[in-house]
Amino acid sequence: MDVVVKGAAQKGLQHSENQAQATAISPTSGFFFTSPFRSLSTQGCFARITLPANEGDDLQGKFQQAIQQAFAQARLAGIKDPVLCGAIPFDTRQPSALFIPQQTQWFEREALLADMQIADTALPAITRKTELPEQTQFMQMVADAVQATKGDQLDKVVLARLLEIETSKPVDRQTLMTRIIAQNPHGFHFHVPLEEGALVGASPELLLRKYGNQFHSNPLAGSARRESDPQRDREISQQLLVSSKDLYEHQIVTEGMRQVLTGRCSHLHIPATPELLSTTTLWHLSTPIDGEVASRAENALSLACLLHPTPALCGTPTLVARDLIEQLEPFDRDLFGGIVGWCDAEGNGEWVVTIRCGTVNANQVRLFAGAGIVQDSSPQSEWHETGTKLSTILRAFGLNQG
Repeated sequence: MDVVVKGAAQKGLQHSENQAQATAISPTSGFFFTSPFRSLSTQGCFARITLPANEGDDLQGKFQQAIQQAFAQARLAGIKDPVLCGAIPFDTRQPSALFIPQQTQWFEREALLADMQIADTALPAITRKTELPEQTQFMQMVADAVQATKGDQLDKVVLARLLEIETSKPVDRQTLMTRIIAQNPHGFHFHVPLEEGALVGASPELLLRKYGNQFHSNPLAGSARRESDPQRDREISQQLLVSSKDLYEHQIVTEGMRQVLTGRCSHLHIPATPELLSTTTLWHLSTPIDGEVASRAENALSLACLLHPTPALCGTPTLVARDLIEQLEPFDRDLFGGIVGWCDAEGNGEWVVTIRCGTVNANQVRLFAGAGIVQDSSPQSEWHETGTKLSTILRAFGLNQG
């Protein structure tokens, strides 16, 4: 079954939403998501939705019908304001990892950050690190992709690599999450429980936020490593703003999103030039997009599925880029490079791109990072860029990645 309901016969299910029954917010009790917009923590699972989201933008399609059916069943079971949350893979033809929780608690992120205590507990020692692919193979992948962009079939492709870590004993996810949040306070933080372990991370990239008829997006494409010296850091940021390679890469993303969104909007505003967005480790080129949907039936997840995967995570044209990724990458991305977030029954919600992330299963940790490849890309530079991105979560283990 694509929709599995747990305990649907429990009429009058006790549900606490916006209530204070849960006295403390835990980043690992269930699904956990923080944002400047709305943040939530969940407990329990009422229904799981595994149906692939490849037709998720179709408001009359099977995927959207399954979601509406699950929302209706949740209301009948006593869940007053049901929320759908979880993750969708990079390849939307694969099963989704979505569910409706039994309990949802909304909270203010700033208050959580102010009260959060960083555990003194040391994370276990790392006993093995494996790069997949290794540097030589990754750089050859980039070279092959650059060659492909010089034809007339492909403008950009995003290539990724993994870092597999084994620890001396199981990783305490609570400790790991608090460190990730503390070290990346301005990102979108998430913890998604999986059948085995969890997906965790601190994404800097908003794919789609919708409230009422208004929506926002903030694609990132083009980046540069930050420097500890303030003067040098400013120089790096200004160089990024005028980099022809990075501006071209970024324009591919924004124009691709314009083409996809225009037919579903009564208003769409995409600035002509990008601005800078900074994280603790990187400068990014960023374009804040806003608009108004043409149909009131549109919801946050339908728009997110319309956009996903953007040229920032896959490339353009999408199908050509996806085929090349399948040929070149020696692994299945699964949830990496997908989207994670939530949507309510009224169509409001927020979805971010699943980057700066990893999966944790006992003493096995897998981290993911990617880079956009265009004609002017350098294999050596892309290796270092992905290494810098991996360092976001590696620092939570007390490590640095060059």
